[in-house]
Amino acid sequence: MKILVCISKTPDTTAKIAFTDNNTKFAQDGVQWIINPYDEWYSLVRSIELKEKDPSTIIHLVTVGAADAEPIIRKAFALGGDEAVRVNAESSDSFYIAAQIAEVAKQGGYDLIFTGKETIDFNGSSVGGMIAELLDLPYVSLATKFDLNGTTAIINREIEGGEETCEVTLPAVVSCQKGVAEQRIPNMKGIMGARTKPLKVQEPVAVDAFTSVTSFELPPAKAGVKLVDAENVGELVRLLHEEAKVI
Repeated sequence: MKILVCISKTPDTTAKIAFTDNNTKFAQDGVQWIINPYDEWYSLVRSIELKEKDPSTIIHLVTVGAADAEPIIRKAFALGGDEAVRVNAESSDSFYIAAQIAEVAKQGGYDLIFTGKETIDFNGSSVGGMIAELLDLPYVSLATKFDLNGTTAIINREIEGGEETCEVTLPAVVSCQKGVAEQRIPNMKGIMGARTKPLKVQEPVAVDAFTSVTSFELPPAKAGVKLVDAENVGELVRLLHEEAKVI
C-alpha cells in the first residue's frame, strides 16, 4: 500500500505573533517552525503504525512551500516517512495548495491520502476535501480512529452528541484529529537515516489562487484582573452584568 501524508510548516505554539508591512504579512524573524501537529501526531504517526503492521507499506510526504520547509520534512523522515516531494511554492490559498497536492497524488497512484484536520495557523480545515474533489475520491473528515480490513477503511469520527462509524473502499482521502494516534518522538536511528532519504523538489502547476490575505489583526489585549471583596456581592454582580456581560 502507498500512503501520501500531507504535511505543512507552522509556527511553534509558543512563538510570539507579530505582523509587518502594514499588518499584511506574518513576521517570521526569530520564529521556530514545526510540523503542523495535526499532520505529525495523527496523520503521519497513524501511517507509521500501518507500516509497522504491513512492512510493504510505503509512506510518501508532500508539502507545498519554499526551501525553508525542508527541515520539517527531515523531521518527518526521522519519524518514519520514506520519500518526500516539496512543491516549490508558497500560498495561503487552500485551493491552490490542494491543487498542487492533487497533482502530486495523480503522479503517485496512492491508495490512501492523509491530512491533518486543519493547520494551527490558518485553521481552514478545507484542503482535504478539496484534494478529494480534485481526485474524484471519497473523503472522510475528522477521523478519531482509523483501521484497515483489506482495502476497506473503517473510520470513527465525532458527530454532534455521539460517534459515527464509516466504511470506505480505498483509495480515499481522510483527515485526522486527536484519537487516531499518539505523538511519537524520533529515535536516533530515524534521525540519522533522515539525512539520506530522497527529497524531490518540483515546480508548481499553473493554478489560480481564489483568495488572498488582505490584513491580519491581533486580538485585543486582555484586561487586568479585578479583585472584589468577598463582602461586596453587589459590586461583583454589577461587574458580571455590565462589564463581563455573563449575567
